[in-house]
Amino acid sequence: ALSLSLSHLLCSKMALSRLSTAHTDTKVVTLRETPLPGHAARVSRVKLLRRHPPRVLCSVAPKTSLDGSQVQSPFVPSTVADPTKKRECFGVFSTTYDLKAEEKTKSWKTLINIAVSGAAGMISNHLLFKLASGEVFGPDQPIALKLMGSERSFQALEGVAMELEDSLYPLLREVSIGINPYEVFQDAEWALLIGAKPRGPGMERASLLDVNGQIFAEQGRALNAVASRNVKVIVVGNPCNTNALICLKNAPDLPAKNFHALTRLDENRAKCQLALKAGVFYDKVSNVTIWGNHSTTQVPDFLNAKINGLPVKEVITDTKWLEEEFTEMVQN
Repeated sequence: ALSLSLSHLLCSKMALSRLSTAHTDTKVVTLRETPLPGHAARVSRVKLLRRHPPRVLCSVAPKTSLDGSQVQSPFVPSTVADPTKKRECFGVFSTTYDLKAEEKTKSWKTLINIAVSGAAGMISNHLLFKLASGEVFGPDQPIALKLMGSERSFQALEGVAMELEDSLYPLLREVSIGINPYEVFQDAEWALLIGAKPRGPGMERASLLDVNGQIFAEQGRALNAVASRNVKVIVVGNPCNTNALICLKNAPDLPAKNFHALTRLDENRAKCQLALKAGVFYDKVSNVTIWGNHSTTQVPDFLNAKINGLPVKEVITDTKWLEEEFTEMVQN
């Protein structure tokens, strides 16, 4: 009994050592010895339990002895991998059946591929579940989520994928993860570029622009090479406008009109301040434009903005406030 237990323990250790999600350009992720904080520790434990094991076939073909009699061969596990098959997606959701075959899904639209960079970050943690629930694209739009992280964040990315699986959203038909933009952006019809390096303590703005410029240049080239020809690109990572421009310039074969910088916070702040000054509700303010990134060089354009359909300068006659205080409030 003792030898059997030791044998089982040895087999278990060998099996655990082989459990890893196969992925191109990704190193094997090992469990950390140092304690992980809260959520990360839970993901680390769940990840070990939820690994997708390799396919194992047992050889049960009888062997033939020298006298011609058959001898039952022992249990021989052998890993089988078919390189011609498409690699399975990470989780249980996969478009392996026809949605038109189900009564409930007959009226659904054609599935769309949505790629998300920085998918292991805090912003994505809120956004992904809105996408999966149908809140963004509608209650009849099935989606496939293609999530991109980095080698450093890959373990957290697996945790995000597992949480999406556990949520059982009917519209979420596939979840795949990776770190190579040329794989993640394949056939993407929407690309939400959230990931970007944040500015650290003492870091010069020029250095940040250089690092993020390289990231978005590579992502632009990847989109240009493998994404849908009508892919819609939304850039969120800061500095947003510059990153969007760099990405666009590196994707010359894609329509420039499909690239958008999500500087909505600054736009909303400008609308709010104009509405407060004019004594109207914010929905009366229109045509507000923001030029530049969120910085002291940013220019909120009030010259082309309108309040109740009238030019701002006809409604707000305090020119000094518009040119000085208004601009500073939006910049800060």
